[in-house]
Amino acid sequence: MSRTVAIFGGSFNPPHLAHQMVCLVALETAAVDEVWMLPTYRHAFGKELAPFDDRVEMCRLAARAFGGRVLVDPIERELAAGGEESRTFHTLTALAARHPGTALRLLVGEDILAEKHLWFRWDDVVALAPPIVVGRAGALPNPTAPNASAPRAGTPKGPPQSATDAGFDLPAISSSEVRARIARGETAVPLVSRAVMDYIAGRGLYR
Repeated sequence: MSRTVAIFGGSFNPPHLAHQMVCLVALETAAVDEVWMLPTYRHAFGKELAPFDDRVEMCRLAARAFGGRVLVDPIERELAAGGEESRTFHTLTALAARHPGTALRLLVGEDILAEKHLWFRWDDVVALAPPIVVGRAGALPNPTAPNASAPRAGTPKGPPQSATDAGFDLPAISSSEVRARIARGETAVPLVSRAVMDYIAGRGLYR
């Protein structure tokens, strides 16, 4: 039997509670069987990131709450080692080749749609993995969003709802705020899970 998987890429530097909520929203409101978290190997704009292995492990800790329905795939490191440029299109193409018979969807935030004109081969990305759009508090609706192919999670079929009309938006938690708290010597709980915070403290990350 074929399965449908939601692909959730990001820096996850570190993964926080809103990332976990994205997984929950996708699993509970969209027709997907699993969510795969794909940490970015290197930042597209050259920003400094915690070591890849640490971010993979933190994602795995965050995914444990979902009992096997959220998995972590380090494919971005494999693609980078092969000289592949970090592009969503290339990643989706590689995943489709490795997992024939698996239907892919792409989890994106509503704010990302405003930047779709900057994405490499966006139309091909949509064809490979029709987006599932998740609202985020503070994100403004995008009048040029691909309405027909990117319904928001948890909403009826049809055009995506605006940030004010939708029934649910994720909280505006940012990894930068998490890092800032840790740099001040504070705990980042409840912005991150206790397991992720314990890992950060044990590894001395973001100090």
